[in-house]
Amino acid sequence: MDRRRDSELSPDAAQALRTAVRGEVSFDSTSRALMTMDASNYRRVPDAVVAPRDAEDVAAALAVCREHRLPVVPRGGGTSIAGQATGVGVVLDFTRHMNRIVSVDPERRTAVVQPGVILDELRRAAGAHGLTFGADPSTHARCTLGGMIGNNSCGSHSVAWGTTADSVHELDVLAYGGERVRLGRGERTTGLPARLRDGAEALVAARLALLRTGFPELPRRISGYALDELLPEKGADWARAFTGSEGTLGVLTEASVRLVEAPGARVLAVLGYEDEGAAADAAHTLLPHKPLTVEGMASDLVPGAAAARLPKGGAWLFVEVGGADAAEARARADALCRAAADGTTDRDVVTDPARQRALWRIREDASGTATRMPDGSEAWPGWEDCAVPPARLGGYLRDFRGLMAEHGLRGTPYGHFGDGCIHVRIDFDLLTRDGVRRFRHFSEDLADLVVEHGGSLSGEHGDGQARAELLPRMYGPELVGAFEEFKDLWDPAGGLNPGILARPDRLDENLRFASLPRKPVDVEFGYPHDSGDFSAAVRRCVGVAKCRTTAVAGAGVMCPSFRATGEERHSTRGRARLLHEMLAGEVVTDGWRSTEVRDALDLCLSCKGCRSDCPVGVDMATYKAEFLHHHYEGRVRPAAHYAMGWLPVWLRSAAALRSAPLLNAAARGPLGDLGKRLGGIAPERSVPELAPEPFTRWWRKREGPSGGGPAGAERGRTVVLWPDTFTEHLAPSVGRSAVAVLEAAGLRVVLPPSPRRGALCCGLTWVSTGQLDRARKVMRRTLGALAPVLGSGLPLVVLEPSCAAALQTDLPELVDDDPRAAELASSVRTFAQALDQYAPDWEPPRLDRPVAGQTHCHQHAVLGDAAERRLRERAGLTGELSGGCCGLAGNFGFERGHYDVSVACAEEQLLPSVRSAPAGTEILADGFSCRTQLDQLSGRRGRHLAEVLAEHL
Repeated sequence: MDRRRDSELSPDAAQALRTAVRGEVSFDSTSRALMTMDASNYRRVPDAVVAPRDAEDVAAALAVCREHRLPVVPRGGGTSIAGQATGVGVVLDFTRHMNRIVSVDPERRTAVVQPGVILDELRRAAGAHGLTFGADPSTHARCTLGGMIGNNSCGSHSVAWGTTADSVHELDVLAYGGERVRLGRGERTTGLPARLRDGAEALVAARLALLRTGFPELPRRISGYALDELLPEKGADWARAFTGSEGTLGVLTEASVRLVEAPGARVLAVLGYEDEGAAADAAHTLLPHKPLTVEGMASDLVPGAAAARLPKGGAWLFVEVGGADAAEARARADALCRAAADGTTDRDVVTDPARQRALWRIREDASGTATRMPDGSEAWPGWEDCAVPPARLGGYLRDFRGLMAEHGLRGTPYGHFGDGCIHVRIDFDLLTRDGVRRFRHFSEDLADLVVEHGGSLSGEHGDGQARAELLPRMYGPELVGAFEEFKDLWDPAGGLNPGILARPDRLDENLRFASLPRKPVDVEFGYPHDSGDFSAAVRRCVGVAKCRTTAVAGAGVMCPSFRATGEERHSTRGRARLLHEMLAGEVVTDGWRSTEVRDALDLCLSCKGCRSDCPVGVDMATYKAEFLHHHYEGRVRPAAHYAMGWLPVWLRSAAALRSAPLLNAAARGPLGDLGKRLGGIAPERSVPELAPEPFTRWWRKREGPSGGGPAGAERGRTVVLWPDTFTEHLAPSVGRSAVAVLEAAGLRVVLPPSPRRGALCCGLTWVSTGQLDRARKVMRRTLGALAPVLGSGLPLVVLEPSCAAALQTDLPELVDDDPRAAELASSVRTFAQALDQYAPDWEPPRLDRPVAGQTHCHQHAVLGDAAERRLRERAGLTGELSGGCCGLAGNFGFERGHYDVSVACAEEQLLPSVRSAPAGTEILADGFSCRTQLDQLSGRRGRHLAEVLAEHL
């Protein structure tokens, strides 16, 4: 079998795939680049990506690959952590078409699914019948059933419901040789070719003693092939033997799986312990109480703000118990806490579902947050999920910590303490030869330590390339030889996922970082969290794929463009992959001029949602601005960059000429249509009207010639109101209302001094269009004008969330050589934050009505909305604002070609929440974009919170 790494398909093979397969067949650099990596340390470049429509398409693709001796790699959500979802040859992407739930049978408690079904979609369908799927890895919102079967995934509820293998009933599989088989237990297995059936019987018969004694007894033994499931006393369960084979034996086309009854109520007991070892020692003692989960983590993983919500201690066990109703679940939780009391430092029983979800998010995001050490240095998987007998977990963890210290490494263990399974990201240096050598030596020593404790090298995520090389240390050469024989019986040509599990590549080959530049590339932003290194910023994406979640959770935002299109290249992960390949220069070869990266970033809304929602803090809005700057440097830009990137200049010119009435009239006629075409604006959009009187003109009339400026202002009772472009020229009523409310709260309002030339501006529109030289010039001018404000220490109140976010993040990261930038960023307050901090005793007018609308995505990602929530509560404005993104996102929704995606984003949460709002509901939207989107798509007028409060003063 050809094990090529860099080759392209022959024209004959490419044409044969196009002819034979009805689904998409892609050979372009974008499609291939998106599939080079999963969530592991490894990278392999495929020759083609095929998205089959059904099992017949899979069979057709396999036939072509056999004829042309091409390797095949089945792939689901690409969240595997050991490298088994990467490969050369042809990648079969099951997420695009083969993603249906065929049936759910509540009587038999089974479901039939295609391999590309997302776990949470199955859980929702089963939940309608009071059922669920037992295994639930932390990636449940984006991992696929096919991938879970391939890896024998587990999750936090495995102490109650076992691994995926425990939920597998029957599997429809295509072998590389074209054979169609149905795998089950005993006689339910049909279609096995005589070669495979007879060979497997002989393999088992020749090694009965070895298969009965050679596998460790523990709940999380995932490593190797499950050949012991073919023993006669186990009924020759071929479905279980296939589960966990990591795409190396056959290609799954359909699965019948078992469902379990979901408890009527769940209660979370959080138990505090002195340290990690104490929590690990206690975990197995809780199992007799039949918990649903026993998850553990220590203080070095939990952020300070999150730790404040947990019981006192240095480590915690999250123990979920269930019951037929809330009272039974609570009683079981109380009984468990009493039994555990002697060893705990503190405990808490959480019954509120919202609080339970918030606490579980700490655990579920750990696979991302653990990739950064407290000092900001990088940490990686590799030894992500070893498992030992639960009763030996405490001793193993102490030895594990000692081994890390011996090798000069650091990591933050956490995981499934009740099953003896530990996850950890370790600060391996995978960029240098010496670092990679240490990675290998540590891996070898840790494999020996796991075996010494009676454990499994993999306890959840499979062996892949990360651990398969070391399987002889766990199983010995004879059993590993049996694995290879089993592989050959299924796949004599070696065509399925070569280099994985059987005859594996070395664990230090194919590392994803080997192709990246060794020196930092020249960039414009400072990237303070990545030591100024753009490559390190891009490396943040480890592939956990939270951005591929198909339904936004609660107030979350990331990633609206992926949810609108369903395409990997429009996810945060997909864009990060393309940027990685751009830096590598092997698949994407044009560097900053890459059209592949440009096209993928085109539908990025720059919502900044990933900055807060991504567990590792990928900031695609900044990366997009950086890329656009270099991509168009010295070249003509798209018309929209001039029309909307320079919007502050055009609006200021219109105000100076007092031409708002004339321009508003022209925008409604044929000249307006012409202007939109010339400006690259979507024809479906209406151009917002200019205000006849800008905010600062109103202010000057009100204050007179001596008004404004911070000189002599009383610190603590004076605030400086920022006249952002949108408030100034398009929504001055927001500014007037804010002045009224702030003054009613007893604050003195002043405006900052204007610069000698130009106007105050945060530079947002230039940043979002990648015109960073101009943005920096505007920002420096603003810093100069604001020197008196910064010197006075007064807060700067910014009404437009996107401008506040730009001043807090974009400005100090783009003008990182000016210490005043950090001063300015720290002075920024939102309207609600100013009232909360400087007028805490003021009582707002009581409105007592429900609200609907949206929290601005930049507010969610950068500023936070705690003060806004408190202010709404004090004013009697009840209910939650929706999450997600409005879809207009500044210039994005106005640009030609973006309208459909813009509307799809709005239809996700914002528009439904407003349409379903009862009469008398106050529609809130602090962002000008959100209000404009509401007005143009729903005809409903949203208002800034300042306007609502001012109306009722």
